[in-house]
Amino acid sequence: MFSKVLVANRGEIALRVIRACQELGVRTVAVYSEADAHAPHVREADEAVLVGPPPSSQSYLVGERLIEVAQRVGAEAIHPGYGFLSERAWFARAVRDAGLVFVGPPAEAIEAMGSKTAARQLAIAAGVPVVPGNTEGVKDADEAIAIAETYGFPVLLKAAAGGGGKGMRIVRAKDELAAALESARREARNAFGDDAVYLEKYIEGPRHVEIQVLADQHGTVLHLGERECSVQRRHQKMIEEAPSVAVTPELRARMGATAVAAARAAGYVNAGTCEFLLDRDGQYYFLEMNTRIQVEHPVTELVMGLDLVQWQLRVAAGEKLPFAQKDFTPRGWAIECRITSEDPSNGFLPSTGRIDYLHLPGGPGVRWDGGIEAGSEVGLHYDPMLAKLIVHAPTRALAIARMKRALLELTIDGIETSRGFHLRVMDDPEFQRGDISIQWLEQHLGALTAPRHDAETVRVAAIAAALVADAERTGGRVSSGGPGAPSAPAGSEPMSAWAALARREGLRPA
Repeated sequence: MFSKVLVANRGEIALRVIRACQELGVRTVAVYSEADAHAPHVREADEAVLVGPPPSSQSYLVGERLIEVAQRVGAEAIHPGYGFLSERAWFARAVRDAGLVFVGPPAEAIEAMGSKTAARQLAIAAGVPVVPGNTEGVKDADEAIAIAETYGFPVLLKAAAGGGGKGMRIVRAKDELAAALESARREARNAFGDDAVYLEKYIEGPRHVEIQVLADQHGTVLHLGERECSVQRRHQKMIEEAPSVAVTPELRARMGATAVAAARAAGYVNAGTCEFLLDRDGQYYFLEMNTRIQVEHPVTELVMGLDLVQWQLRVAAGEKLPFAQKDFTPRGWAIECRITSEDPSNGFLPSTGRIDYLHLPGGPGVRWDGGIEAGSEVGLHYDPMLAKLIVHAPTRALAIARMKRALLELTIDGIETSRGFHLRVMDDPEFQRGDISIQWLEQHLGALTAPRHDAETVRVAAIAAALVADAERTGGRVSSGGPGAPSAPAGSEPMSAWAALARREGLRPA
């Protein structure tokens, strides 16, 4: 095992990697921008090095600087987390060329799967089913129209170098295609520096199901079951779970074998994820392979009972996987909600400011992977994801109830967050039945983000407002309302449960 690892990331994933290293007895080096000087990951690492100004292009994305820091402090390996440089083949190669270990797949595997068109070609050659479409970027609108008419509308334009929904457009008619192609190319060029766009048949109402794979340097490639990632907004995942209600043991085995075949074809080593569309008839189609640890990896960890980040490090250090495929059967159910600094009631606009108060949920089966604390400043320089709230329970119904309870316990004051949105999803009858697809959230977004006016909410909020007004008029404070009521930030008066409720309902200014 390594003695020292540099963590080339920030926020919750940097903390996640640092904690995994601590349990393995590995010293860690954090890097940080000027905006993150007081971030938790900086404090938790054994060492920390400033790498630049707040913009990621001048700090976390300057690979040469990160490698120089690793060499200077004596780190043997670099863990990239996810995002930033995690899927940049040139960075993985540069790390290797510098005599360090990149905690992830070989640069060649990243290249093989880094382009969606190249990944499709590789998958087809390996006999992996893919969504019907072309395997190279289209030259112009005329070629795009010809391909679209071959498969029939609707079709989907996708950036070859893309991810996260960037450079993606649904086209339902021939006369919309030229403008959509230009728009997709422009967005792809701005996001990835590459305007190549390809086209595939658009499948109505599928699920987004992905398979976790883990491979060592000695030829073992295993799959760790599926994750359901269909609750998406603008192709961005918001809620994930494992396993999936739509996947039987037989289907899991087939999809898993397909993912293993794709990983082998790419010469894959370390943790990775194959993403599929699963249609209503149980047919599945390979989309792409994410050559890194995924944001949603905790749900797999909880149902499979292992630490994926630790196994990333062990594999990178040359260890053999001591498992067989038969060792991996999901136990119970796990759900993850991405807690973001966005205002769902206002079109998910980013929310910035200082986190004045943070109360974390607890109890059986509750996990918080966060990169924030009271006093943290949330700006616009980075992704709005603040943390991940994950629960594990024996059944899906109990996991939903547990997530709802945990969300109710969670309090973040000072900025708007997605907490209330997630609560509504947990209450939704269709979600509770597992009757979802990748279009489900967009179709229900209005109801899930509209201001609530149900009678019970109005009644409770009115009582809260009256109690707070009376307490403030008389100069007193309402009693705490019993154990578990939120406490105020240090240095301020105690906050009553009613006051907290009034603030949460927007009836009292923060």
